[in-house]
Amino acid sequence: MLSNSLVELDRKHLIHPVASWRGHESAGARIISSAKDVTLTDSTGRTLLDAFAGLWCVNAGYGQPSVIAAATAQMENLSYATGYFGLSSEPTIRLASRLAELAPGDIDHVFFTLGGSDAVDSTVRFARHYWVSRSMPQKDQFISLEMGYHGSSTTGSGLTALPAFHAGFGMEAQLQTQHKIPSHKVYRNPVGNNAADVIAASVAQLRSKIEDVGAERIAAFYAEPIQGSGGVLVPPDGWMKAMQSVCIEYDILFVVDEVITAFGRTGPMFASTEDGIVPDMITTAKGLTSGYVPMGAVLMSDRVYQVIADGAGAAAVGHGFTYSGHPVSAAVGLAVLDLYEGGMLDHGQAMGARLQEGLRGLTDHPLVGDVRGRGLLAAVELVTDKDKKTPLPAAAQPAVRLFDRAWDNNLMLRAFPWGVLGYAPALCCTPEEIDQIIERTRLVLDLTLEDPDIRRAMK
Repeated sequence: MLSNSLVELDRKHLIHPVASWRGHESAGARIISSAKDVTLTDSTGRTLLDAFAGLWCVNAGYGQPSVIAAATAQMENLSYATGYFGLSSEPTIRLASRLAELAPGDIDHVFFTLGGSDAVDSTVRFARHYWVSRSMPQKDQFISLEMGYHGSSTTGSGLTALPAFHAGFGMEAQLQTQHKIPSHKVYRNPVGNNAADVIAASVAQLRSKIEDVGAERIAAFYAEPIQGSGGVLVPPDGWMKAMQSVCIEYDILFVVDEVITAFGRTGPMFASTEDGIVPDMITTAKGLTSGYVPMGAVLMSDRVYQVIADGAGAAAVGHGFTYSGHPVSAAVGLAVLDLYEGGMLDHGQAMGARLQEGLRGLTDHPLVGDVRGRGLLAAVELVTDKDKKTPLPAAAQPAVRLFDRAWDNNLMLRAFPWGVLGYAPALCCTPEEIDQIIERTRLVLDLTLEDPDIRRAMK
């Protein structure tokens, strides 16, 4: 009865993110009641393996005692402290310092936000301030990638290049300042899957867009080390470095969105170090607190910081949030970093290798067209014709069908509308749990292969 009443209250009052409101009213909610490590329990008592770490964020796993203790102690000691008026708190200072030590190169400065979307928005404002400080206020245009995701706030949704985040919002004027170039998407790239060709094509496309808009107008270029919400699209090795080189050549800020990829998700603390780059700014969130409490951050290079600081002089840089650097979130962030550096990062790298190997073992399945990923971030793309790379029919509603089928078989994963399964399990996964994710995925594939509409599409 309690579960039923909660479903009804949810249906009547709670607006869910990125959902069909009418569709949700009809279907109702699945309610998560508890979680431990990588196991979820719903309100019916069903237990599921969480192969997606909530929303790519619970990197350390659920219910870590040290994290809970850190949050509790901080709430008892100092539940809130503003960063305005020159005030600060110890956990916030220590977390900023520690992130600066861990970040690549001269990224020595940290601005805290509530999550990834407002971290991206903050980089837009900082980029504008940077160019105004350099007496180039005309640099007010931004470039990002098709299939990229940079949040769903008013500004970030423009940098995002997924149709659902633009439809119905009347964004035409905003999008005039936000330009896109094609994704590197190796599996479906028109130039083929040769790494050198893909990189050369992206470099040429970025150069062409810069010359079309005018380098004197472009403030920043945004990229993810791996395009998460675009379907876990992994660029070839050297792609990020090549794109940064173009930005340096044209005097354009290079902003790397690591909201998904940081904190062990691809292996190291920051994917940028693996890619051999030092961006001008990095956005983070999700694994920063392992999803236990809201927090994001902009990590800023000293070069950018000094220009903004000198440009403002004695005047305030007019940007901030009530909860910037919240002491409880900072305390959680420190405790999570202790876990990562205390062996979880190394364990996650071993589990990432096991996940990638296990998923590659599914390539013999008739529905599997591509397996891709890095570390504990992966995708399996389903097709009805491997040679032609024909996607699952849209009428089959892959996002709903695949998610529901996985759920019914005690597995939570991400199912993209174009028939891609996404994986991002916690770093604390055991070898047995990784193997169970693979086994349950194969079961989902086998059951989907038996669907009459899928069978018809394969003829």
